[in-house]
Amino acid sequence: MNRLALALLAAMLFAAPASAERIKDISNVHGVRSNQLFGYGLVVGLKGTGDTIQSRFTTQSLAAMLGRQGVRIDPREIQVRNVAAVMVTAELPPFARSGARLDVVVSSIGNARSLSGGTLLFTPLKAADGNVYAVAQGPVSVGGFDLQGGGSSLSRNHTTAGRVPQGALVEREVPMNLAGREEILLDLVQPDFTSAARIAEAINAALKAELAEADDPGRVRVRLPEEQRGKLVALVAQIEALEVAPDAVARVVVNERTGTLVMGEAVRIAPVAVSHGSLQLEIRSVPVVSQPEPFSRGTTVTTSAEELSAQEQPGTLRLVERGATLGEVVRALNAIGASPRDLIDILQAIRAAGALPARLEIL
Repeated sequence: MNRLALALLAAMLFAAPASAERIKDISNVHGVRSNQLFGYGLVVGLKGTGDTIQSRFTTQSLAAMLGRQGVRIDPREIQVRNVAAVMVTAELPPFARSGARLDVVVSSIGNARSLSGGTLLFTPLKAADGNVYAVAQGPVSVGGFDLQGGGSSLSRNHTTAGRVPQGALVEREVPMNLAGREEILLDLVQPDFTSAARIAEAINAALKAELAEADDPGRVRVRLPEEQRGKLVALVAQIEALEVAPDAVARVVVNERTGTLVMGEAVRIAPVAVSHGSLQLEIRSVPVVSQPEPFSRGTTVTTSAEELSAQEQPGTLRLVERGATLGEVVRALNAIGASPRDLIDILQAIRAAGALPARLEIL
């Protein structure tokens, strides 16, 4: 067992106690949200790494684009490798004004080998309502390369997707009016009865009035005082700066593929006796060479003989005391002397015995 790894894990898990979080970090003002944008475009200027003629939509799009510029050409006659068809995506943040710049992500949808060195042409970006809210254009930045030549190839990272930093220009604003509201709604990121109640109590204590109440585990309603309705921004800023200690369900997350085990602070354990031992099987192949006598006509024959050995480590019965804190739980599990992968099996068995009142999530 790697004692250093377990010590580091224990340090990360319980070195710092739980602290209060800002309401701004654990909730969102209802209605203040971003919007997804997407569009279809062309990346040009590639050095022979674009789509081939098998990607018919690329040649058709190129012919249509040239037609709008007054150049008439049959798509079947286009044979270029410096153009790639791409999907362009972006996220329009709330209150983004006309003229603001957005980052966009460009992803190939054809059989282009690389977008490195390309330039995204004018691409309208639409939202779910079908309206154009931004336009994107600019050089594509790809964090890698793909080189081929003489039957050899060398590649690094993903070259068929890239970014255009500040490549989109907002053309249409999402209408959002906060003036005149009589109340605001706070949506919790992690719905919880206790957390919602604590948020309402903290707001009422700060405003010195019973203005906030929890409608359900995921929403807190705050009524605005008559004198504060014209100062909504300042009031929301004051509320978001309040600190609340959110509650969480006791949860143990297990990833059996990687042997990762993560426990939340609320995990507790009841007294339980655990006996753990492991069985180790080893199969070795030993070469056996049979050599003929001198001056004989025989041939040398090489075979193998397998040796099987089994070793079982003795498992002693240990009493795991009740853990009042996460640190005590970690120390109790470390006392068993098991590896991280063995601890996963042990925790599953402890929960099956009813001594681990926590949600066990297996990834």
